Amino acid sequence: MKKELQNKRELLLLLFELNKAIRFCQQDEVIFENLTFTQFFILDAVIKNEELRLKDLHQILSVEKSTTTRLIEPLVKQGLLVKETALEDSRVVILKLTEKGEKLYSDAWDCVSGFVQAVGERLPAGKKEEVFGAVKIFIKALQEACLCE
Repeated sequence: MKKELQNKRELLLLLFELNKAIRFCQQDEVIFENLTFTQFFILDAVIKNEELRLKDLHQILSVEKSTTTRLIEPLVKQGLLVKETALEDSRVVILKLTEKGEKLYSDAWDCVSGFVQAVGERLPAGKKEEVFGAVKIFIKALQEACLCE
């Protein structure tokens, strides 16, 4: 019983430390020029798909529709993204990167890539795949536990 409690506390501490370590991803801190990490992630999702339905972005970000709208509006105002109406359904909003958005994304990627490389270099040699696999399993467990609540 004591070991079970110790394991629960250790997991709780791990969750707390993980939350602290990735908190910058959820804040409005600028990572490049006036682009936040979340905004960069949005541009990345759009560029990866060439265009992205707003509904799909809600699911990718796992946030409310109003939050997604709040996050993309500055990108639209800066001329980095455009919102278009889908030809097949006028209720569907599609996001596309502008030329300016592609340029900023490319420049920001250089900055983010350096950070990602620095994190990767700090993982034990020969253990990256193992670490990635373990983190994926952990994320899935968190997601499933949250759905049960």
